[in-house]
Amino acid sequence: MTVAAIALGSNLGDREGALREAVQRVSEFGTVTAVSRFYDTAPVGYLDQPRFLNGAMLLSTELPARELMRGLLAIEGDMGRKRVIAKGPRVIDLDLLLFGEEVIASERLVVPHPSMGERRFVLEPLAEIAASMVHPVSGLTVEEMMALVE
Repeated sequence: MTVAAIALGSNLGDREGALREAVQRVSEFGTVTAVSRFYDTAPVGYLDQPRFLNGAMLLSTELPARELMRGLLAIEGDMGRKRVIAKGPRVIDLDLLLFGEEVIASERLVVPHPSMGERRFVLEPLAEIAASMVHPVSGLTVEEMMALVE
């Protein structure tokens, strides 16, 4: 079993409902062992859009990382995510942040998530449920990474 850290985000429609539905759907890929509170956050990058609700979850899974990522993308599509504007509005966003101690750099999947250490809206909910989880490249814990972002 591998522990996967997954970020959740939504800024269209029933944001909390979308996050709760996504957690339920992700549970089909293993055992959800923790879910953070949901945090209301300002958009980053593309600013002309509604505020986000963000959270994080831990999933214990036997799936390989690539298969889990395919499943996360399928959930996004099933829930109505449309990729029109980069970093734009979305019903649901599921990012694979960490996958055990694995480091993957392929055209379709990069783990650890390349910008997780720069995003407080990712680190804060993750620190709530996995403060001591270690980034396999930097060697920093989630709590240590959070201390470095504004």
